[in-house]
Amino acid sequence: MASGLKMSAPICLVENIDEKLSVKQEAIKILEEISQPVVVVAIVGLYRTGKSYLMNRLAGQNHGFSLGSTIQSETKGIWMWCLPHPTKPNTTLVLLDTEGLGDVEKGDPVNDSWIFALAVLLSSAFVYNSMKTINHQALEQLHYVTELTQLIRAKLPNSDGIEDSTEFVSFFPDFIWTVRDFTLELKVDGQPITEDEYLENALKLTKVQNPSAEKSNCSRECIKKFFPKRKCFVFDQPTNDKELLANIDAVSEDQLDPKFQEQTNVFCSYIFTHVKTKTLSEGIVISGSRLGTVVQTYVSAIKSGAVPCLENAVTALAQQENSAAVQQAAEHYSQQMAQRVRLPTDTLEELLDAHAACEKEAIAVFMERSFKDKNQEFQKKLMKTIVNMEEELLKKNEVESEQYCRRELDELSKPLADSISAGDFCVPGGHQLYMETRKKVEQEYWQVPRKGVKAREVFQKFLQAQAATEESILQSDNALTEGAKAMAAERAKKEEAEKEKEILTQKMREQQLWMEAQEKTFKENMEQLKQKHVVETENLLRKQIMIMEHLLTVQNDLLGQGFKEEAENMNAHINDLRKRVFDKETDNRSFFVRALHDPFGGVIEMQCQEIDVAMRKGHDCPWETGSCNIL
Repeated sequence: MASGLKMSAPICLVENIDEKLSVKQEAIKILEEISQPVVVVAIVGLYRTGKSYLMNRLAGQNHGFSLGSTIQSETKGIWMWCLPHPTKPNTTLVLLDTEGLGDVEKGDPVNDSWIFALAVLLSSAFVYNSMKTINHQALEQLHYVTELTQLIRAKLPNSDGIEDSTEFVSFFPDFIWTVRDFTLELKVDGQPITEDEYLENALKLTKVQNPSAEKSNCSRECIKKFFPKRKCFVFDQPTNDKELLANIDAVSEDQLDPKFQEQTNVFCSYIFTHVKTKTLSEGIVISGSRLGTVVQTYVSAIKSGAVPCLENAVTALAQQENSAAVQQAAEHYSQQMAQRVRLPTDTLEELLDAHAACEKEAIAVFMERSFKDKNQEFQKKLMKTIVNMEEELLKKNEVESEQYCRRELDELSKPLADSISAGDFCVPGGHQLYMETRKKVEQEYWQVPRKGVKAREVFQKFLQAQAATEESILQSDNALTEGAKAMAAERAKKEEAEKEKEILTQKMREQQLWMEAQEKTFKENMEQLKQKHVVETENLLRKQIMIMEHLLTVQNDLLGQGFKEEAENMNAHINDLRKRVFDKETDNRSFFVRALHDPFGGVIEMQCQEIDVAMRKGHDCPWETGSCNIL
């Protein structure tokens, strides 16, 4: 975990009191501290089937999740244990133990269904734990899987005619069936089979027509339709000693059946090696903090009487994460500019080059963390924030340049000021002496390093302040003829005009540089936006193709088992997916056409036009007047 946090024991995540669910804020605070990706393993099953023992083994402990040894359900709600992942660096393993299904003390069976649905929604591996064998009874007891279409929505209700549950396969977890106290031989028609083959055989539809068979067939269909990745583990009884079984958490490994130990180790190894990081639709990686947001979104929906919706969860998560992405990117820009730039910069170009590099990095930071940024709402906020920070830096750069130049010039011109005060230039030939002394000040001033962008302007103001003094000295110099005085005055005006022209040329150059920087900003945003869109579109297409391929597999399986009518009923969903894949490819092409017209609503182009008009009129730069309003 990012914070080095390691929980010593589980904590309640979702409380279930009087069959009402609520999120425990203490658990949410723990999740908020985890910025790493999480692998979430949830276990469900009938009460008193040994679920908690398996979760403790995944935690590498005998104790932790409460076991109990009576016929009463021990775990209530959903309990959470966060641990460093044993094989994946910089990843947190989140174990979720759920209360037993089918508890006779419960009054409302719907409560079990919500626990089941939450375990599916929150996990990257969903472990269903049962006893003895996978038969009709076991499949009937797994009726909760058939209720998922009423308890979970992938998207908000729409009228596109596409069955919502078709999307389940894109975000549902791996399905792992653990069969406890298994005593059968893994054989079919006398031939040995694997545990996975045992599961797949059990999931084959039966043509027997009776209510019991129909219920178990419905469970089979839903498991195969919703969970494309399935795995099975069978376990012998841990020990034949009833006293040891009653206190299994206190039993040492050497007291357990060796076969059971081996099976448990294989199960744990598979979980650690093969279960992937929790992701939402389109590859959105879930961290601990994101998991906390998702949990609260789902439970709030249940409490309000609504159905948990993935799209709502993603929207809530996007609002939170995109806001954080803006802040993180802005902080990165600010920190990097502080490290790379020493004010005042020698030239505006130096500052703008550093800005461009830091802005590019900041945009990348934002793109890395953000998702589902509809209409680039949050990207616009970031750009407005960066523009404001850039304006402040430009102003600060000018202020520091002006202050530095004034200090240096005051120091260099002190002998000149002293001579003027002493009347040293009020003598014949004084004007020539004054000009030579002032020229020395100018030469020394231009030798001062890193004066910055206000160097010319400050010196010009110095000359303007000296103009009256120069004129007085010139007129009082008896060594000069009237003609020479006139020529000197004309030369002074010409020099002032040339310096004014130099300042104007510098401003025009700076304004041009700033416009080029805005164009570079626009292009950088466009480039990174297009790259992100390509990745997101590829993820979406990959998801839709995966769904379609899975449906084709299920359809072929039905045909192979002789269920032609059921297979033909799937054609509509498959054709809808084909159309969506085609539409997404078309939309992807049109996106780039739209994007080329400026995703920021033309404001950058408009601002550059305003700058161009100001430049032609000889006005100040926008950041000098405070009129710069990009984004």
